Amino acid sequence: MTIRLLLADDHPVVRAGLRAVLDTEPGFTVVAEAATAERAVELAAAGAVDVVLMDLQFGPGPAMHGSEATALITARQGAPRVLVLTTYDTDGDVLAAVEAGASGYLLKDAPPEELATAVRTAAAGRSALAPAVALRLMDRMRTPAQALTKRELEVLQLVADGLSNQQISKRLFLSQATVKSHLVHVYAKLGVDSRTSAVAAAATRRLIRTL
Repeated sequence: MTIRLLLADDHPVVRAGLRAVLDTEPGFTVVAEAATAERAVELAAAGAVDVVLMDLQFGPGPAMHGSEATALITARQGAPRVLVLTTYDTDGDVLAAVEAGASGYLLKDAPPEELATAVRTAAAGRSALAPAVALRLMDRMRTPAQALTKRELEVLQLVADGLSNQQISKRLFLSQATVKSHLVHVYAKLGVDSRTSAVAAAATRRLIRTL
């Protein structure tokens, strides 16, 4: 059976490289490409796609995130599988993608044979995680009391992006008191006492992205 692929990435060179690799694999056919997450959602909804290879970050500014697109795609009946293919391996990105319904999570530096295996695994309805990503998830499961929750990671990522508590509360539709409460929990788990220290500690542990 031929596995029909949709490539969703805002870099034309990346899409061309992926197409070149995947077209050499037996049983694969790239049927569509999307330069935005919104376009990926539209094409996935149109049918004739088995697996979407989804990047997470699409362009500068307020573009739809790959995890948001993944959630919209997988929410539909008979939806294609989504395999996240990204350069980011932070806890925040991984958790957001998995909770959005991604069948797999692979890094862009994966060798071609690993990518092909992941596509086939996702198409078969099984989980396809990069070894490093699987290890991070297992580490979280081993020490759940010390692990930051998805919401705590979201708040801390916005702190790292330079947003104030008021801006974070508006972005996440939370009260400022709730934002402060999340930060108190973050400080306790990371063993720090300030926003700057929290961002530095989280970045070192690859929990969030920093510029």
